[in-house]
Amino acid sequence: MAVAPLDETITLAQLTADPYPLYQRMRRETPVLRVKALGRTFLTRAALTKQVKDDPETFSSDDPNTPMKPAFRAHTLMRKDGAEHMSERKAIMPALAPKRINTDWGPLYERLAEEYISRLPRGETVDLFRELCGPLAARILAHILGIPEATDEQMQRWSQCLIDGAGNFGWKREPFAASDAANDEMDALFDRLREARTGNPDGSAFSSMLTAENPIPLSQIYSNIKIAIGGGINEPRDALATVLYGLLDNPDQLAEVKAQDAWGKAFEEAIRWVAPIQVSSRLVTADTELGGFEIPKGDTVMTIQASACRDEELYENGEDFFVFRDKNPHQAFGNGPHHCAGAHVARRTVGRIILPMLFDRFPDMQLDTAKDVVWQGFGFRGPINLPVTLN
Repeated sequence: MAVAPLDETITLAQLTADPYPLYQRMRRETPVLRVKALGRTFLTRAALTKQVKDDPETFSSDDPNTPMKPAFRAHTLMRKDGAEHMSERKAIMPALAPKRINTDWGPLYERLAEEYISRLPRGETVDLFRELCGPLAARILAHILGIPEATDEQMQRWSQCLIDGAGNFGWKREPFAASDAANDEMDALFDRLREARTGNPDGSAFSSMLTAENPIPLSQIYSNIKIAIGGGINEPRDALATVLYGLLDNPDQLAEVKAQDAWGKAFEEAIRWVAPIQVSSRLVTADTELGGFEIPKGDTVMTIQASACRDEELYENGEDFFVFRDKNPHQAFGNGPHHCAGAHVARRTVGRIILPMLFDRFPDMQLDTAKDVVWQGFGFRGPINLPVTLN
């Protein structure tokens, strides 16, 4: 059996700027492709990405070749398998469980959304990415995690530093220096708040982990909070920015979403169309086969869920944003043991609270010029600006 073909032309810069034409070509011509610039075997079809995520024994999350460990200065639960992964995941889940979200956090989400949306100036053009999507995601997460003392600016900066470090596949010095500084700041805050969150349990993730009957080590509690900061801001932030762009750029669909109260469907289509978390790495633990090619033990495969979510085998016109698809079996939240723990939070905050509230306040919002919106990111992707006139 042959090894997968090797591509020596694709660059990280290309994948960061606009990966979708490359993924479309890969799905058609080379769905299993070794990419020299990343040192990984790309898997771009949905069946392949799901196969890998559903088989953690053959495809381990414990990949020593990713920049995540230096970025977080820890061996996080995202890079663990089996019982070790499950024990840490269970430690943080009480704060993220659907029941807790519905009974405890729901009213907080609504209050915070109302507060941040009410600040927006009617009749003016504002960058909703900067003025709403990022700050509101940061504030909601800070409360869930039990660190509301952190400012919106701190939360967003820490998240971006961790994301940049975890995606530093070129192993440049500067992103790790920035993530090191962010880690120092976060550790200092956690140290300062630990006694209060232990003595006065509040149901937050930090408090729940500290006061558990059999708590995980403190170092792992800290790393779990950091993982949540790294992914828990950008995912709802970028999902909100993406769905706003998709709806405002397609006014006919927006009108139908309003008529059907289909905000949840709009959210699901947005994260299918541009998955906030685009890729994941897995270490191959035994010689195996994928897509008719030999995959040797020790290789690192990269599941490209951004591509899987547009796979022609599942979607007609998958490159297009279309809310009212007959089926939308996307992998934007992943699958298998590492299915996104914050999926319920993102669905409720963005799909059920923020979108209807925002369009109720500004029913005639207009996207100034779609071409002025800049999209960016390889590992994590979304708009980095969103100029909208609030009418």
